[in-house]
Amino acid sequence: MTPDRNFDFIIAGGGSAACVAAMRLVRDFGFSVLVIERGPRDTARLMAFPAGYMKYLARDDFLEMHHTVPQPQLGGRGPIVPVAKALGGGSAVNAMVYMRGQKEDYDGWADYLGNEGEWSYEDMLPHFKGLEANSRFNNRYHGISGSLRVSEPRHISDTTEDFILAAQGLGHPYNPDFNGARQNGVGIMQHTFAPWGRRIERSDAKKAFLDPLAGDTRLEIVTQARVDRILIENGRAVGVIFTSNGESRRALAGREVLIAAGTYNSAKLMMLSGIGPADHLREHGIAVAADLSGVGANLQDHHEVPVIASTKSKSGYFGQDRGWPMIRNGLQYLLFNSGPVTTTGIESCLFYDPDGGDRPTIQLYCAPIVYLDRDVSSAKPTYGVTFTSCLLRPKARGSVRLRSANPAEQPLVDCNFFGDPDDLRLTLASLKTARRLLETEPFKSKIAEEILPGRLLQDEASLVKFAGQTVKTNYHPSGSLRMGPATDPMSVVDGRLRVRGVDGLRVIDCSIIPFIPSGNTNAPAMAIGSKAASMIAEDHQ
Repeated sequence: MTPDRNFDFIIAGGGSAACVAAMRLVRDFGFSVLVIERGPRDTARLMAFPAGYMKYLARDDFLEMHHTVPQPQLGGRGPIVPVAKALGGGSAVNAMVYMRGQKEDYDGWADYLGNEGEWSYEDMLPHFKGLEANSRFNNRYHGISGSLRVSEPRHISDTTEDFILAAQGLGHPYNPDFNGARQNGVGIMQHTFAPWGRRIERSDAKKAFLDPLAGDTRLEIVTQARVDRILIENGRAVGVIFTSNGESRRALAGREVLIAAGTYNSAKLMMLSGIGPADHLREHGIAVAADLSGVGANLQDHHEVPVIASTKSKSGYFGQDRGWPMIRNGLQYLLFNSGPVTTTGIESCLFYDPDGGDRPTIQLYCAPIVYLDRDVSSAKPTYGVTFTSCLLRPKARGSVRLRSANPAEQPLVDCNFFGDPDDLRLTLASLKTARRLLETEPFKSKIAEEILPGRLLQDEASLVKFAGQTVKTNYHPSGSLRMGPATDPMSVVDGRLRVRGVDGLRVIDCSIIPFIPSGNTNAPAMAIGSKAASMIAEDHQ
């Protein structure tokens, strides 16, 4: 970083929302911006290939593994919740699914806020469209002028095709566009990958939004640096203290400090800076700058439970990354830009409501392989299929709290999965749907055995125990710094994302979400970053 340089804005964190906000503040509005990211500037080259991310899901190279506090309702288990650690945030390491959620999600935000800040679906749609270069071309729901490449997979597994046919056999309609007029139904998901030059590669937020600004002196990026505290003077945020190469440094912001460190670490940073529940801050010897009870509360995440079966034949993607298949697939990718390397493997899903309503409450994924996370390892990888029932709008709320006043320590995360009985009820209902899919053609004649839960587990008590043993995050934590009206004592930021009680400070990532969107959160994060930039520019005209 240039010594003694002041910036208009400092962004604490370099994830999806931060990259978009930085790009727009610099390119569209002419401000100077410093982005500070704790991870590296670039990930491994393998991560650029759509299929490559699977190699890193269980590794710590670009992920920080948080163990949640023990969960009584899960038999004392504390699920692992990974956090991205790279410039580009989740978009640099995720499965690249591009999903916006439902119209009702954003209209619900607007109703809750009294539409302060204009957060309805129609208000958000221009931000989604404006960021896209979508293979669906320009229409009511999609844009083509943005720099984020969005497309369908070129390669589809035979297992994915079977999944779509089985879901249709159960009466679910085919949906050609989950980000279009309706979400319910079964279909192929869009992803943030597309041709970059000669190859189909990941389109992450760094590549899409920051790389085009290389050489622009108004943007400075510091990586592998941890923001430790917001500098607050006379009730106003004026800069940050951060650690880089083991050295504590200071950077000043002439206009505002913007927090975008991710749902867990944004709440942690606020509390380390003296903004949060006063009693909790005093427990850790932190002087209170603003007593905000809602900091770290309202934590939400999509969570999922698997149904796994092996197949009689060599279907799906098992074994495609080793031996001769790996060589063949690599050559097909290099020579023809096609084949299994061009897909993440997570190609399709079913949106539906087990209770029969029109608004989906479950996103049921199909993975053409036997797969479990690193803290759930009771199934041996083989040829097969994994269905995961992901709850879209959990009622339970978790929390983020400080472990200590040491910025190097991870926060205490209480995920509270199944903390509300209705969350468990819907998940168990979807397990039944997943099992019905296995019993429906074309799967019925191809399945060798149900591995998990296993056909012997049929009674309610056994399935409840199974759900507690296997429930995992879908990597979409949100809501720890809730946006809300002044009448809500638990709201942390207002409709323009300004932190209550501290001037010159905003939060611009998924931490601000009051109610989690019904789908993967990378696209909403980027839209939040875009909208934040527009509001900030308006306020500094």
